[in-house]
Amino acid sequence: MEPLIKVIKSSDPLLEKILERNFLDHVQAADLVSEVLTSVRGLGDAAICEYTSRFGGPNLLPGQLKVTDEEIETACSLVEKEYLLSLRLALKNIAAFHQKQLERSWFETQESGAILGQLVRPLERVGIYVPGGKASYPSSVLMNAVPARVAGVKEIAMVTPPAGDGSVNPYTLAAAAEAGVREIYKIGGAQAIAALAFGTSVVPKVDKITGPGNIHVTLAKRQVYGVVDIDMLAGPSEILIIADGAAEPSFIAADLLSQAEHDEMASSVLLTPCGELALRVQDEVARQVSLLSRQDIMIRSLECCGAIVITSDLEQAFALADRFAPEHLEIMVNEPFSWLSRVKNAGAVFLGPHSPEPAGDYLAGPNHILPTGGTARFYSPLGVAAFLKKTSLIAYTGAALEKDADAIVKLAEVEGLFAHANAVKVRLKKYAKEKGKGDE
Repeated sequence: MEPLIKVIKSSDPLLEKILERNFLDHVQAADLVSEVLTSVRGLGDAAICEYTSRFGGPNLLPGQLKVTDEEIETACSLVEKEYLLSLRLALKNIAAFHQKQLERSWFETQESGAILGQLVRPLERVGIYVPGGKASYPSSVLMNAVPARVAGVKEIAMVTPPAGDGSVNPYTLAAAAEAGVREIYKIGGAQAIAALAFGTSVVPKVDKITGPGNIHVTLAKRQVYGVVDIDMLAGPSEILIIADGAAEPSFIAADLLSQAEHDEMASSVLLTPCGELALRVQDEVARQVSLLSRQDIMIRSLECCGAIVITSDLEQAFALADRFAPEHLEIMVNEPFSWLSRVKNAGAVFLGPHSPEPAGDYLAGPNHILPTGGTARFYSPLGVAAFLKKTSLIAYTGAALEKDADAIVKLAEVEGLFAHANAVKVRLKKYAKEKGKGDE
């Protein structure tokens, strides 16, 4: 019987395929998304209802798209007290972490008397996408809504796919209520992104869309960027673990499987210079899979996108990790903090044997909406900054402009923008006259 996860050497060509993954190369999906966006932009709520039904959702009328206050209250009454307590602890931790990211406006007076600064303002209205339908992801509600709230966003509109009976999972609705989000729509897929970006009679348009979704959601976000802002283009989940020979195989196997259960395309990779550990983890993965649900998804994920890679040493492991630029990077080596300076590209880093990735997913505080597909090379985790915009402030006095005038004029004239130069010259002339009168 073939092992569930392959053990390969770092020289194996398969490693290149794993490193150079591309989750956005879907021409047919992009064409369908374009069709959906165009239809919703032109036909509004009627198109949303049509596509919801066509893609396997319930038959809803436009008047049924918005979740009512009664539905939210009912949901809150259905969930367990223990769930609400866990949710509130997560909220507290997430809010405390993101509060430290908050930026303030600043002003500075120059020697010349000019005042320079930066205004930091929250976005007015944002849309958050929360995956749903067959599954429930209340943690994604918190990770989207809390940084927006900390930033000071006044209006948060949440979209999430409804179940077949037209309901929204009560755990998701309860999380929204706890996070202070009460504008919720039963819309998923590309049609949800279109509704938020363009606006309809039922859904007012937003300034920015955040939150992960399937390939259609991700491609839709890419296509509406520019009409609205987006957080990132998120693909299948990923975990990359770097471990030495002293690492615990059962911990590593459990964490690889924690990502494999997300999606058939999720990537679970171990890099280790220890061949013995590689084989022990391989055996442990097979043992733990037999004890878990979602086995079919995990097996397909491991076969398609998983690997245990034997490297020449830890140095090579960290070099390969930076090329991979994983969503989640776990460092299970002796003195993990001593290796942290080697990490350049990762969405989130988990240090030591007792920092499992699910701690970051649910409770620790940092955001779990992270760059995937190698985009950690240039993207950051979702945070408060995503919900803030900055405006530069410039306030010159006559004396300050006089001091800088020659340099401004010279640079403008070099670029051939003589009207720019003139805008300075006319002020300079006026200021010289006024100054001359003052000297009389």
